[in-house]
Parts: sequence; C-alpha cells; structure tokens
Amino acid sequence: MSINKASGTDDASKQLRFQSAASHTRWLSGLIHAVMVISSVLYLILLMLYLVTPESVWPWVVGNIMAAMWVCAASLQCARRITRWREQQFASRNGLVGPQIPPGFSQRLASRAWMRPLLRYVDAHVFFQALPALASLLLIALLWQLPLPVNEAGDAGYFAGSVFILCAFAVLVLERHWTLKDPLEWPEAAKLAPLMRMMIGVFLLTALALMFARGTAVWPAHLLVLSGLLPALVALELFLRALIAVFSPPREDKEPEFIAGSLLAAQLCWPPRPLQFVQNELHQHFGIDLRQIWAFQFMRRALLPLGAFLLLTGWLLTGISEVPLTQRGIYESFGKPVAVRQPGLHAGLPWPFGRTLMVDNGEVHELTTGSEEPVTATPVAVADTAEGPAPESANRLWDASHSSDKSQIIASAANDRQSFQIMNMDVRFVYRIAMNDDAAMASLYHTENMPVLIRSIANQVLVHDFSSRTLDSLLGSDQTRLAGDIGQKVQAQLDHLNSGVELLATVIESIHPPAGAADAYHGVQAAQILAQSAIAGEKGQAAQQLNAAQQFAGLARDAATAQSHENLDQAQVMALSFNAENQAYQTGGQSFLTERYFSRLTLAMQQHPKVLIVDHRMGGGTPPVLDLRNFTLPFTPGADKAAHSVKAESTR
Repeated sequence: MSINKASGTDDASKQLRFQSAASHTRWLSGLIHAVMVISSVLYLILLMLYLVTPESVWPWVVGNIMAAMWVCAASLQCARRITRWREQQFASRNGLVGPQIPPGFSQRLASRAWMRPLLRYVDAHVFFQALPALASLLLIALLWQLPLPVNEAGDAGYFAGSVFILCAFAVLVLERHWTLKDPLEWPEAAKLAPLMRMMIGVFLLTALALMFARGTAVWPAHLLVLSGLLPALVALELFLRALIAVFSPPREDKEPEFIAGSLLAAQLCWPPRPLQFVQNELHQHFGIDLRQIWAFQFMRRALLPLGAFLLLTGWLLTGISEVPLTQRGIYESFGKPVAVRQPGLHAGLPWPFGRTLMVDNGEVHELTTGSEEPVTATPVAVADTAEGPAPESANRLWDASHSSDKSQIIASAANDRQSFQIMNMDVRFVYRIAMNDDAAMASLYHTENMPVLIRSIANQVLVHDFSSRTLDSLLGSDQTRLAGDIGQKVQAQLDHLNSGVELLATVIESIHPPAGAADAYHGVQAAQILAQSAIAGEKGQAAQQLNAAQQFAGLARDAATAQSHENLDQAQVMALSFNAENQAYQTGGQSFLTERYFSRLTLAMQQHPKVLIVDHRMGGGTPPVLDLRNFTLPFTPGADKAAHSVKAESTR
C-alpha cells in the first residue's frame, strides 16, 4: 500500500491504524523483550538439564517451549517492523517530534557498513524472520536425537502442568484480545492470533504429558515428543516465507507486508474447515471462486458418501489376512483362537471381531546365555586365502571378553576345603517353534518373551549342573555329552511349561577363566605343572632309593640266610663228627686217642714237611723211628683187644 505525502489526504481506516501505531509498537516491543528474557533463562535451564538428566522429560519440555517462543518472536518482530514504519510515517506527515528513542539491536545491525550493500537487495526483516525459525528447527532436531524420555515426572509434573495451564490461559487472553481487535485499527492482530493458538496448544499438550507421565504408560512420552512437531512445522513455514520474500525488493515508499503469518497455525480453530480456508485463500489472492464450478460442488456433495463407502470397504478388507511363507497365522474369532493357518491368503471376520497373529514357521534361532540383548550380526569380509585373517566370530582367546560369555560358579577343593571358582562359558542353544499346531498356540499364548524364558531356564540348569563339577572334570569331560545332558534338562523344563519350543542343538563353544584372570590362570597352570613335575621327580627318586634299599636288604638277608645254613651245616657236621669220635673213644679208649693223635700229626707233617723234633729220649746211637704207616686190620668180632695190642706193639 502506497502513501502520497503531497496530497495529505487519507481515509479513516488508514488514519486509525497510523494513529495507534505507537501504542502497538510499545506493546510488541514489550512482548519481544519478555520473550527474549524468558528464552535466555530457559536456555540456561536446558543446558543444566541436558548435563544432569538428559533421559528425563524436562529437556523436551523446555526445548519445545523455547522453539514455540522463538517462532512467536519472529512473527512479533515482523509486526513491530510494520508498526514502526507506520509510526514514522505518521510523525513525519504531521510534523510531530517525539522523544528521541535509541535504536534497537536490529537497527544498529542494519546500519553497519558491511550490511548496507546486502540490504539494497534483501530487506533486513527477512533475516530476523529466517534466523529464529531456523533456530527453532535446529532445536527440535537436536531434541529428537535424545532417547525417548522416561515416564517418571513425579509430583513436579503436576506442579509444572498447572503452571503451563496458567500460562496457556494468559496467552488465551492475549489471543482473544487480538482476535477481537478491529482490523481497521490493527490489521496484523488477526494474523498474530493463530500463532498464539499454536503457543496455547504447546502449553496444553506439555501439561497433559507431564500430568500423566508416570507408571508404565508410554503415550505421555510420545505425546511430549510429538508436541514439538507443531512449532517445527510453523517454523518451517516461516522459513520458507522468508526465503520467498528474498525475491521481493524493499521499497521505502510502500507499506511493508506482514509475511510472518502462518497458514498451518490458522487451521487451529473449531470447527476445522480446511477446504473452505483453501477456497477463501484462492478467491482472495487469485480471484478464483470455486463455488461457481459445478464439478467442485458435485465433489463436495459426493465426498461424504464416497468417503463412507471407502471406509466401509477398507474395514471389510481387514478380514483378509496374508500369512507369509516364513510364518504361521493363528486366527482369533471374537478373541478365541480357532485355527492355525498355513502360509497364504485367508478370509475371516473384519477387525476387531477377527484377527490373525503370526508365529514362526520352522525358523531356526540361536540363543546365547551371555548377552541379554540380541546381537546384530555384522557382515564380515571373507579372506581370499586360507592364510588370511580369521573372522571376528572365531576369536576364542581367553584374554578377551566376549558378549556371548556367561560367568558360572563351579566347585573347587583346595587344601582339603570346599570352595568355588568362577569360569566363563559360551553355551549356545539352537531352537525353533515346534511344527505342530499345539506348539504354535503354546508359543504365542503361554510365552510372552521366548528368548528371555529360554535364557532363564538355561541359566538355572547351568548353575545347578556346574555347581557340582570341578575345573578338572569340566576340562577333561566330553563336551558333546555334557552339552547333550544340558539340552535334555532344558528341554524337559520347557516341555513342563508347555512353551512350544523345540531345542535342536546345544553347543558348548568354550570353557575358560574370566578375561581378567586369564594370565593369572596361565601362571597357576604353569606352577601346577612344575609342582606336579617336581612331585613326580621326587617320587621317582624315592622309589629308586627304596628299591636300592630293598635290594641291599634282600642281598644281606640272603647272605645271612646262606651263612646261617652253612654254619648250621658245619655245626651239624661237627656234632656228627664229635658224636662219632666220642662213640669211637667209648669203644677204642686210649688207642683211639693215640690214633687220632698220630693222624693229626701226619696231617701236620704233610703240610709242613720241614719239622724239627726235639726229644730228650733221642740219643746219638739210637735214632728215633716213626712208624707212620696206616693199615686196616680185618674186622672180626671180638678182635678189638687183639688189634689194640698189635697197634700198640707196632708203635712202641
């Protein structure tokens, strides 16, 4: 709209909005300053909440409110620019000189030398509208990077919800004031009111989410997350409007246009009439009156019955279900399971009277007792040759911890005392849902979380089974047989619970000490081997010494036994000889002694031939004569005395 300064004639409507421009500017300046102060405080609070409790609901609450306030600030800034222009035009036309007002931040920034060439082609209000809108979009995007907030606001949720309801009421008063404002007095008021309704919606949705954010309900957290969509969509619209306004060159002699209005925010009314809104916009901006076109009138009349027919058809089509090849379907009629459907297309009652629930159809799963969360399999590059690096799944080194390992307590005996040890075990179970219909229904209705159930039962069986085993028995036992025993026990408990699970295989991948104790365990093993080697060496040396002592004792015993037998034999010989000689003496008397004397003398003379005999009876004339002849007389009974006399005579 142009203003002719030379004529000095304006209509009543133009005069009215130019006269009230000063008060409107003060109103908008106060609101913008309040929004800036509140946004600064909320920004500091948001930083503290992000550092302290990033998983709570409060960063989402503060962030959504800040984004909505920045969007409102962009619209207020655009409206204030228009009211300032009107105020300046009214003062210059009437020759009024008001108090000197210091320039604001936007005016000081626009007066910079490096900004002047740019402002020749692009008006400054484009930047002051695009930057807050872009900041709101970035803030909402950063909030969506956070995890889903926890539904536990406590009593603070009720208090904050009450405060937000009061804030919504205050904004509602402002919205009603601008809605009922005379368009001749302030044309932009009706366009600012939808943005206030957007602010009210954010306050009410946030209050509702905070008051019900407790327990196991998930919808308050989702509602709080989705409440950020409202300011994000409006900010996106304002940003696009600012980009389009770049192509409109600034004109100082023409009244600025309000480009910060939002068509999306204008839809927040009751009853919602989006088609009528589009029709009015087309008629106002392009002069197209859709009410004069018969086709659109027919479409409007046929829209309701056609929509009802499509809804009815879509509802009836919900009774047709498709069961994929990898699954089986359990059909429920009025909440009662009726049949198990095989893969294919099936017809039944529409929802919610009939529905089909899916279960696995022979799909094989692998479960480890270690990791509670399912591990996502990452593609591993296969080596070109056998000498290439092994895949990560083949890593079974003890000094590295694996997600599939589970610590188990086993029995131990040290120094004749009962104790326990901790070992890491990688036990895997390969299972599937049994192929019969009863197992399919049991897996769906008797088991809420099948992996958790199998893992819990397997851990119970492992704890009970390994608590009576020692390390040596585990390392020395047949792992295939041990895995079979564990699988049978787990399957028995699963069948007892009627879970419908069929264990296909149980595999024990590894049994080893914990990763932190691997080096120490290696040292213990080395020390144990050295100790056993030393013990075996000492036992061998002791056995060798014992055998030598036993051999020496045996030889000594044998020698003593032989000597004793020889001495005994000699004693017996001497005894027999003594008895014989004694008997001979008893029989022969002195002749036996004389004969014995001469026999001993003869034996001595034979051993010592050079013998000197000294006898006083020997003289020079009569040399001694020794008759050493030995002859035996014939034995005749009663001839003993005669023989004795003959012997005595011969030896005289």
